[in-house]
Amino acid sequence: MALFDKFKNKKKDNVPEESNELLVKDYEESTPYEATQIKDESESDELKSEAKSKDGIFDKFKRGLSKTRHNISNKIDTLVKSSRKLDDDFWDELEEILIEADVGVPTSLELVKNVKTAAKKNKINEPEQVTALIRDEIKTLLETNENRLLINEYQPSVILVVGVNGAGKTTSIAKLAYRFKNENKKVLLAAADTFRAAAIDQLQIWADRIGVDIIKLQEGADPGAVVYDALNAARARKTEVLIIDTAGRLQNKTNLMKEIGKLRKIIEREIPGAPHEVLLVLDATTGQNAISQAKIFEEVTGVSGIILTKLDGTAKGGIVLAIAKELEIPVKLVGIGEGLEDLRDFSAEAFAAALFTSENNDED
Repeated sequence: MALFDKFKNKKKDNVPEESNELLVKDYEESTPYEATQIKDESESDELKSEAKSKDGIFDKFKRGLSKTRHNISNKIDTLVKSSRKLDDDFWDELEEILIEADVGVPTSLELVKNVKTAAKKNKINEPEQVTALIRDEIKTLLETNENRLLINEYQPSVILVVGVNGAGKTTSIAKLAYRFKNENKKVLLAAADTFRAAAIDQLQIWADRIGVDIIKLQEGADPGAVVYDALNAARARKTEVLIIDTAGRLQNKTNLMKEIGKLRKIIEREIPGAPHEVLLVLDATTGQNAISQAKIFEEVTGVSGIILTKLDGTAKGGIVLAIAKELEIPVKLVGIGEGLEDLRDFSAEAFAAALFTSENNDED
């Protein structure tokens, strides 16, 4: 297909090859995301809490996806209104819109192929009728994986959180802890990223703010010792959810595999069947680079689900579709705001609906 050839060259500079260098690159040095959240939220959380509690999941997705909506559905609307028929030019331009939104070439091609098939099956010939088919195909693609967090059946439920520095890992752990505490669960944090003093300090600040316990050792301590202590403390204190932070700045894939493998062995030995979740934190603003990171962590740790952060700050929300299709790893949680309440369960239905909702109905 001509369009595919065009994008093969166009995207070559934008899509990094799989490389161990992904694990060296420290986004935190250029993105003060985690540090600023502690300062910015401290005085406003109480004031915003009541208003935020009234927000439905659709409303949160709608606001959080505003940039992606401009990048995908608004362009599709323009395409639909400017096209007279469903010809090759129409389908090529639709592929282009999806690829530019970081849906990825393979996923974009398959989505368009499925929409074309559905259009023929339903004898649809008018471009105006295609939008609903696209929305349905996106929803179907995202519903293929189990999105539910697996925590209620176990005590303690052990969640291992992995990802490169700067993706929003520490903040996501804090938001998870806040959520579980609000569900009246007893929560314990483990600061097993001992390579950075800042990581330990940040997690301690969050633990103090939220009101949960934390197990930590000094900078440079053995992460395995932190995990061992945390597992024993969780059992002794009858903790319901143990969330373990891990290092995200290791020199190469071999070191990462060795370190994470060691932690997993300790967890599995102390609590058979654990960890119950291995959640990979990815920064939505990095687009296709997130796919390369995910492939490495999946190989190393056996990821059970993804936390996609900063979805509200990017027009590259199409990465959700690429993750679901290319990696077959469920997106379980998404960050669609800066508040503690803004790490939400991912909903394929709400995502698809919010992506194609009218901009004129932002407020009822």
